[in-house]
Amino acid sequence: MKRLKVAILGATGVVGQHYIKLLANHPWFKITALTGSTSVGRRYVEAVRGEGPDPPKEIAEMEVLPTDPKHVDADFVFSCLPTEAARELEPRFAEAGFPVVSDASAHRMEHDVPLIIPEVNPQHLNMVERQRKNRNWDGFIVTTPNCTTVGLVLALYPLYRSYGVR
Repeated sequence: MKRLKVAILGATGVVGQHYIKLLANHPWFKITALTGSTSVGRRYVEAVRGEGPDPPKEIAEMEVLPTDPKHVDADFVFSCLPTEAARELEPRFAEAGFPVVSDASAHRMEHDVPLIIPEVNPQHLNMVERQRKNRNWDGFIVTTPNCTTVGLVLALYPLYRSYGVR
């Protein structure tokens, strides 16, 4: 299976570094672009030095790119941007044709942006086509819920399926 090329927006932050740990040797994804705001042009290892364990070798030497769709070669984007930056930049990536999975809260309450917990509501991905049509985008934005919410929902969903809500 061909691995998808992925970009990590906000790669030098805490959440971005966690994504790199998760995706560095993933069988489906190959990290091809890392973006940041304060460390553009630096090697990734220099940008995150002293902030935890060293990144994997193949990632360490990558150059941190500007968070701009013109600078990114990827099939898919994982966004770890802070909320304000996400509000401005994620739509630019979606408009440029990138599928964007966002950890930020910036778009969580928008009527045509799916808020996905794959184990619970994968059918909400059907909203992507409506979003593309509404916004005239080739790409799209999908968001993840707040991390506390995910843990709670994953624990409660089996109970809901078995017993319902009263």
